[in-house]
Amino acid sequence: MTDAIHPELESLFAIQGAEDQPDMDGVVEAILYLYTESRRITKGLAGRYGLTGPQLAVIKMLEPKGQLSLSELSWRIRAKNSTVTGIVDRMEREGLVHRRRSKQDRRVVHISLTEKGAQLAAEITVEPVQIFRTVLGELSTRDTRDLKRVLTRLAQRVRELVEEGALPSDGAAGDEDG
Repeated sequence: MTDAIHPELESLFAIQGAEDQPDMDGVVEAILYLYTESRRITKGLAGRYGLTGPQLAVIKMLEPKGQLSLSELSWRIRAKNSTVTGIVDRMEREGLVHRRRSKQDRRVVHISLTEKGAQLAAEITVEPVQIFRTVLGELSTRDTRDLKRVLTRLAQRVRELVEEGALPSDGAAGDEDG
């Protein structure tokens, strides 16, 4: 990995000000850039297989687990149960997943890949998470540890603000539908 910053990115993030007080706009721009690029990469990768980004996420979440409850799947892809129900409905019609009710608790719905879905999952050898692992793998151990610490603090603060009602939420993290 090179320490040189691509000129486009350097001007985009344009972090100015005192060294101990970086420009927040530059930090926000960097976060938004990473978010936008991750969505673009996911959409492009999913499109290669005739999937949407959320469908790709469902397939890659189910592949190693065998099956997940609808609630667990929703939590893992950070979407409302009602949203994931719609995604699963479409995937079920396409023969990629099937669902069944738990024998222990009829309120719980388990989602698993069909043979067709499992074959498709096996074909998808590159996934967005791997791309980011590759990029992060270029950081030093110290930088990785520092980044994790900072991102964990930011995530915790966002969660606190949502729980306090200071930030809007669609309820995806704690939605108990379906």
